[in-house]
Amino acid sequence: MSEEKVTFRVVEQFVSINGEGRRAGQLALFIRFAGCNLNCEYCDTKWANEAEVSYEEYTVEQLYQMIKNSKVKNVTLTGGEPLIQPNMNSLLNKLREDKQLRIEIETNGSVDIYTFLPKAKSSNMQTEAEHDVLSDNVSFTLDYKTAVSGMEHQMCMKNYVNLRCQDTVKFVVGSVEDLQKAKQIIEKYHLVEKGCGIYLSPCFGKIEPADMVEFLVENRLNDVNVQLQLHKFIWDPEQRGV
Repeated sequence: MSEEKVTFRVVEQFVSINGEGRRAGQLALFIRFAGCNLNCEYCDTKWANEAEVSYEEYTVEQLYQMIKNSKVKNVTLTGGEPLIQPNMNSLLNKLREDKQLRIEIETNGSVDIYTFLPKAKSSNMQTEAEHDVLSDNVSFTLDYKTAVSGMEHQMCMKNYVNLRCQDTVKFVVGSVEDLQKAKQIIEKYHLVEKGCGIYLSPCFGKIEPADMVEFLVENRLNDVNVQLQLHKFIWDPEQRGV
């Protein structure tokens, strides 16, 4: 299918600051796609996943022009679940051509990211780790859905083999048991050694951030970050477009 015929369902797009992750506090253009394949207990964008949600359709070129016209180099593709959009690779291929952009894909952890990684350019490159890592301007922020989400059984564990140093793993936790599971995943898949960004965020009303810090101290979890969502402190947690 040609790029002219490929369209993407976008429910909103806006410029704000990153509320979490490696570029927290920095300007970013957010493009939110319609639809999700999960139904997390704490989801704060359920409206974007409804079957009757209103959306606009954009081609690859229209999205690229939207991004360039924004004059913002950090771009967050979010949802919903952006990786279930048909033909997402056609958009990523276009965005990878512009190295002035830094593209972050927020994905819920249930979709195999391998399909969306740049493929090896040489027959000598034989393993997942041998993708053209450093030159790729597309990174993944991968959720691990702990028990508090109700969706832990949907996680694609192959993703943790294919994570690269520019990728990020986020754990939303609601209990000590969730923290213990996060520790297990971090250690089993050597996420610190890979150089991944690792962030623990509290599920509001389920666990106190101070308890999370205490867990890090007790377990000496170096290079792991406790992070609160900035945008929920700056604006009403229910406000859209921020």
